Parts: sequence; structure tokens; C-alpha cells
Amino acid sequence: MLRWRVIASIAIVLPLAGLIWLDYFHNFGRPGLWLLPLFIALGVMGAEEVLFLFRAKKLDPTPWACYAGTLLVLITAALPIWWPWASKLEPADQPKWILFSLALGMLLAILAEMRRYQKPGSSMVRVGLTIFCIAYIGGLLGFFIRLRVVHHDLPDANAWGMLAILSMVLVVKMADIGAYFVGSLVGRTKIAPRLSPGKTIEGTCGGLVAACFASWLVFTQLMPWLIPAAPTTPVLHWIVYGLLVAIAGMIGDLAESLFKRDMESKDSSTWLKGLGGVLDVIDSPLIGAPMALFCWEVGLVGPG
Repeated sequence: MLRWRVIASIAIVLPLAGLIWLDYFHNFGRPGLWLLPLFIALGVMGAEEVLFLFRAKKLDPTPWACYAGTLLVLITAALPIWWPWASKLEPADQPKWILFSLALGMLLAILAEMRRYQKPGSSMVRVGLTIFCIAYIGGLLGFFIRLRVVHHDLPDANAWGMLAILSMVLVVKMADIGAYFVGSLVGRTKIAPRLSPGKTIEGTCGGLVAACFASWLVFTQLMPWLIPAAPTTPVLHWIVYGLLVAIAGMIGDLAESLFKRDMESKDSSTWLKGLGGVLDVIDSPLIGAPMALFCWEVGLVGPG
């Protein structure tokens, strides 16, 4: 299993590194241009995996509404990337368009069930499941996009956006790695045995230390290289950032474990041998991204 996990991880990391390089150095003045297709693909695959989990319990929300609503939210979150006049939008006004797209996704869910209604007893459940899929995949994945375009009105927007999304990914993934290895070596105290028997308090502590190391690496080494004129991030700030984003990521990991346990499914899919499905890869960042964006938006880290 570990061998396949390593092989699958390499197969993901190498193309991703290439996309990041293209998106940073050759984006034609549109930061996020190369990463947007990846986010859309993750949205479609993630929605399919949520539907896969539902099918395990013979739950059948309308697939086209799940896909359409998810894509609608992602495309709206990506307005600064693809819309030529996005620079004219006030940063404070952009979140409302995402809310409008979420509302439209809810409307699609209701219309889909109106169309297929035959007898009472299941329509509201299917509407709720469709809205959950749209919010969990489209809504949370939209924060990935918003991180890539954070502070897009600044002169160094490309660098700030890349730093923001890399900081989130590095922190949550280093937390995962630290928790895995420390938990494997010295883990004894189960943190949530019914949801994820392998997770321990000792592993969690190791993950938090690894997350703080990743945060230090980003804000004291990577940031001065990408943005030489960037202000120094206070020690307390990058420590708090690492802890908050890592804890959110751990909750995201446990959340997916909850969904799989409830649906009695080992993996969200079998597309990635050794890693499970796409949701098994992005479960931590899905919850880590909103926390990371919050920290960037309130000025805990970033240009201030």
C-alpha cells in the first residue's frame, strides 16, 4: 500500500509542479489561467465521487444539477481569471457573485426535483443532497481559486496569489505527512477511533509541528524570494497561520472519514490506486482553504 501511495503521489506532484510553473511564469497576465482547468476537473471529479458515495446507500440526487451547480460556483469564483473586465470589480463586491451562484445552484436542485417528481417522500432529501454536493465541492473548492487571485489588485498580484495557494497546500500536506509518520512511530492515543482508527493525538501534534515548519518555510524563505519587497511576517503570525490552517485541514480529513463511514464505503472512488479517490487527496485542503483565505483577507499574513 505504501509503495502505491508513493507512486500515486509522484504521479500527481510532477504534473502539478509543471502546471504551477506555467501558471506563474506564463499566464499571459491572467494568474490562475493554467490552474483553472485543474480546479474545474477536480470539481467534476469531486462531484462524481460525492454521487458515488450517495449511490452506496441508494441515494440518487439529480446528477446534472450537482455538476451544473458545482461548475457554476467555480466559474463565478474564477471571474478575475477569465473575465476581461474583472479588474473593474471592487474586491468587496466579488463574494456576492459567488453567493448568487450558490443561490442559483439551489434553484437548479429544486427545479431538477420538480421535473422528476412522482410521489412524496424523497424529493426534499434529494434537494438537500444536491445542495450539499454543490456547497461541499463547488463552494469549498472555490476558495482554492480565490486564494490564487487574492490581492489581484496589487502590482505583485501574481506572486501574492501563488504564495497564498502554495502556503495553504504546503501547510495542510505537511501536516498530513507529519501526522502520518509521527502517528505510525509513536501514536497510541486514538483521537476519533470510530471515524478514523489510525489517527492519534501524538500524530496530530506531530502534524501541527510539521505545519508550523511549512509555514516558516513559506513566509521566511519562499516569500522573500517571490516578493523581495514584501514586509516581514511576524513569527507569531506565521505560527498561528500554520496552526489554524492545519487544524482546519485535519477537520476536513475527518469530515470525509465521517462521510465514508456513514455511507459504509472504504474510498470515495478507486481512480488513484494507493490514495483512493480525488476526495481522499483534497479532503484536507477543502476545509483548509477557507481558513487560509480568511487569514489572508484579515491581514494575519500577506501584504498587510
